[in-house]
Amino acid sequence: MVDVMTDKQFKIILQMVDMILDGCKDLEEAKEKVQALIKEQGSKKDDD
Repeated sequence: MVDVMTDKQFKIILQMVDMILDGCKDLEEAKEKVQALIKEQGSKKDDD
């Protein structure tokens, strides 16, 4: 099965990244938040 991202999904992802970056003081904090989200999503996928 091939996963294809729609334009709408891509726009939503960019909006989420914008919200994350907006609340960060520096690049390191932004990286930590993004990595935490990636880890969280990875653990949810393992539960399926």
